[in-house]
Amino acid sequence: MAHTEFKDWPAMAANLIPAIRELHKGAPGVMKAFREMGAAAHEAGALDPKTKELLALGIAVAVRCDPCIAYHVEGARKHGASRAEIAETMGMAVYMGAGPAAMYAAQALEAYDQYVDKAAE
Repeated sequence: MAHTEFKDWPAMAANLIPAIRELHKGAPGVMKAFREMGAAAHEAGALDPKTKELLALGIAVAVRCDPCIAYHVEGARKHGASRAEIAETMGMAVYMGAGPAAMYAAQALEAYDQYVDKAAE
């Protein structure tokens, strides 16, 4: 697989943590509710955790959210998603989001490759 370095996805996710902490301090009620909503969305149900992360990743590409791509690529990978599954999910995101989604889909595959490389270190 070809590795690109357009963005450093693991670093992006890590570097955003202090800003997210500040947001939690500034809007604790909203962020508590957001965490609770996330927990409810991730609860066991008809869809397994990997499928839920792949759905979130497809939406992240469609809405063009770089940090969302970083978090959900890593979430999908941790739940066992393969590069082929990420790529197929990106195919659906491109289909739904056209040209702009194609640019973000390429970046999501780049993010997956970087997380795999980092996990191998």
